[in-house]
Amino acid sequence: MASGGPEIEQLIQLMARLPGLGPRSARRAVLHLIKKKDQLMLPLSAALDRAVLAVRTCEVCGNIDTMSPCSICSDPRRGESGMLIVVEDVADLWALERAGVGQVRYHVLGGVLSPLDGVGPDDLNLDALIARAPDYAEIVLAMNATVEGQTTAHYITDRLDGSGVKVSRLAHGVPVGGELDYLDEGTLSQALKARTQI
Repeated sequence: MASGGPEIEQLIQLMARLPGLGPRSARRAVLHLIKKKDQLMLPLSAALDRAVLAVRTCEVCGNIDTMSPCSICSDPRRGESGMLIVVEDVADLWALERAGVGQVRYHVLGGVLSPLDGVGPDDLNLDALIARAPDYAEIVLAMNATVEGQTTAHYITDRLDGSGVKVSRLAHGVPVGGELDYLDEGTLSQALKARTQI
């Protein structure tokens, strides 16, 4: 049983809902915040209040920013490549931006098809993607290499069939610095199928 009052217990429970934090990690984080109340807790609280008021979901691509359309969609240099990269989540978009993939535009689906979890085509940002597709020379499907991700990629490919837009996907296979002995059979098989000439 935790001590310290209902406010602290509620804070621990809320922190435990964050990805990567279980009850013990949340408890440690809350105790650290309380110990550093002036240096961490008060600025964090103020930052959360500001974020609640300022954060928007981009009406064009689904990115999260403080304006809509977002800074990526508002950048006139973006899209000169004619490439639209489709991602499952905003975290994937941010990862590609950190990697410096170029002056491209994005489309965030908001998840993947998963009948077992009750997620169907109507639950994703698919209709907006189909409407945007003719404006681009190439659609790159950057889905995770999961069953749900690949199912979603196939569904999108079928929906875009006949549109005249080139559809491609990210390469799958041996990661840079990876050792063959540590890779699963599916990864090795995919790497062999997607081999390139050197």
